[in-house]
Amino acid sequence: MVRLEEHKHGTEHKAIEKVPLPAKVYIPLSQHLGKICVPLVKVDDLVATGQKIAATEAQVYSPIHASISGKVVSLQDWPHPVLGRCKTIVIESDGLNKSQISNSKSQTETENLTPEQIRNIVFEAGIVGMGGAGFPTHIKLNPPKAVDTLIINGAECEPYLTADYRLMIEKTGEILQGVELVARCLRVKNVYIAIEDNKPEAAKKFTVQGSEFRVKVLKSVYPQGGEKQLIKNILGKEVPTGKLPFDIGVVVHNVATCFAIYEAVYLDKPLYERVVTVTGSCIANPKNLLARIGTPIKELISLCGPLKEEFAKIIIGGPMMGIAQYTDQVPVIKSTTGVVLLNEEESRIQEEEFCIRCGACIRACPAGLMPCLINLASEKEMWTETKAYGAIDCIECGLCNYVCPANRRLNQSIKRAKLEVVK
Repeated sequence: MVRLEEHKHGTEHKAIEKVPLPAKVYIPLSQHLGKICVPLVKVDDLVATGQKIAATEAQVYSPIHASISGKVVSLQDWPHPVLGRCKTIVIESDGLNKSQISNSKSQTETENLTPEQIRNIVFEAGIVGMGGAGFPTHIKLNPPKAVDTLIINGAECEPYLTADYRLMIEKTGEILQGVELVARCLRVKNVYIAIEDNKPEAAKKFTVQGSEFRVKVLKSVYPQGGEKQLIKNILGKEVPTGKLPFDIGVVVHNVATCFAIYEAVYLDKPLYERVVTVTGSCIANPKNLLARIGTPIKELISLCGPLKEEFAKIIIGGPMMGIAQYTDQVPVIKSTTGVVLLNEEESRIQEEEFCIRCGACIRACPAGLMPCLINLASEKEMWTETKAYGAIDCIECGLCNYVCPANRRLNQSIKRAKLEVVK
């Protein structure tokens, strides 16, 4: 693990602002790990906010909902922040924000819900892991093995991003109610809330309000927020190669996911909006914005203007694990944690040189791998060797690239190796 420059000062004290209703939203049919959804609506259909507009028949998927009310104007390919392009439902707003949400539930009503009922509500609300992974949450609420420990991930270790931090400060009680629902689903009593020590205000609020849970304040190092890193640092356990956290009795959920679970169960609200950090050296007024799913990031950037200088790169997510974009027309999706704008100097690609066998990548790797050897095998397309070197265990944190004095594209070559290994 490495201590990085955090660059969080621009937004960590900025309260969450609600984005005005967009004139159009572009809602991709793939916003989760699993099978892509198919439309349940057609062109010229009228839809309400929160209405289910896409689903499919598969074990691993999450339904998709309209984020505004209005008319479906097209079903077309559109830029996607992860896939490049994807089939997308385009909705034109009627400006009324007509909602399909029913009445909220009382505390007594929610206390009487069974774990199966909670999981079904979460599924119907279309909730996925909101830390960036996008794994359907209802599946993680019903692991194939019994678990005894729940870890709530409030680390937010990526530089620049503060969306989770602001959510923890402004919605502490609601998040804790979501945590209680998750713990009830999993039938666990050991619950830890993990927060980095650069978020003292959030740690204090959770310690005071969530006395029934254990708040663990961890060092602000990268990548502290990785599932396996949290488990090791909190419980002293390691997830074996090829295994998942539930194999050792642990489940990890993000704080934003817990807030979405609270809204789904208590307010009958599907996941159609989320908090996004919009920041970077080019942004004059960086902000944390509550944006509707499908809002083009160009609109979020304009709300944070004017630009101090022309940007050279847009990254969705953080600068370490985020994905560079080729257009500002990509929409916010369920897993969009941030939009980071970098200038020419910051985004300049250094010339790649020969590996000097310094071992810096090996010392920095949080997964205990040898990135330099995986890189060499990947370049020679020796996929069996990349598997033997543990490429599949790479968490793609980008630290190997960050510390390499030769500017080797280690992370990119390991990503390619992982794709080849799992074919």
